[in-house]
Amino acid sequence: MKTPTKIAIAVVILALYVTSLIGLASAVTISEINNIKIYPGEDASISIEVSNTLDEDIEDVSLILNLDNTGFISVGSNEDNEVEIRDGDEESFNFRIKAPSTLAPGAYNIPYTLLYNVQDEVMEKKGSFGVEVSAKTELSYSVESEMNVIGEQGRIALKIINSGLGDIRFVNVKLGTASGYDLLSPSQVYVGTVNSDDFENANFEVLFKNKNTVLNAVVTYKDFENVEQTENITLPVTVYTQEEALELGLIKKSNVGLYFSLVVLLIVLWIVWRILRKRKKEKVRQAMINSRKNGR
Repeated sequence: MKTPTKIAIAVVILALYVTSLIGLASAVTISEINNIKIYPGEDASISIEVSNTLDEDIEDVSLILNLDNTGFISVGSNEDNEVEIRDGDEESFNFRIKAPSTLAPGAYNIPYTLLYNVQDEVMEKKGSFGVEVSAKTELSYSVESEMNVIGEQGRIALKIINSGLGDIRFVNVKLGTASGYDLLSPSQVYVGTVNSDDFENANFEVLFKNKNTVLNAVVTYKDFENVEQTENITLPVTVYTQEEALELGLIKKSNVGLYFSLVVLLIVLWIVWRILRKRKKEKVRQAMINSRKNGR
């Protein structure tokens, strides 16, 4: 057999061999991964189904999670093994991972390596799957007010405090039935986004009517997972009487009455002065008349 023919046959055999190896590698697949959602500081189970779609059994099957540089920690081993997966069967490989409390919410990829033996050849397949690190919504509310005195125009502010790890978006505040005040501004305020470890205020202009003031509001928003949430808020509002506000220095006593009294007093004094001045002139005039009469 000539040399060129030998080379051609060798190339064909090598190509068939490589093709068969590629076929063997591609015929073992990750068929299913459970939906994985994990919260910072917590751990979660991962179940991965490996399917053997070859025409023969595979042995010494190992699935390894490559957690380096992912931010996740393995709880137990990052490798699971099966002695054998028969032709057409599938097996579950189970792991447990933890997200550190400092891990930011978001979407992450975890790489894996799948190793197995077929026809005395060790095959390797690499890939990755997604993990969602979510954030629990932790909101609290408080009320702030200005000029909160009966009979005064002031402001009520609903303070929305986000102490969770995830932002909330599309925040909207709508007031319910007014209790203890007359609303002077629109009853609905669009707040927008309240970032993690931050707060925002929804402000309303009001006229305070009595001390039994209560803020009723409905807060709607979308949480970190883009799920719409609704919360009903009822909070008391501290309101003072005019006397209490004066004692606390919240308002200053009006001097209008004092100024009015002073003006009245000046007018009275001016009238008295005019009367006395007129009488004095009249006396002088009468004295002059009497003097003239006596001189005749």
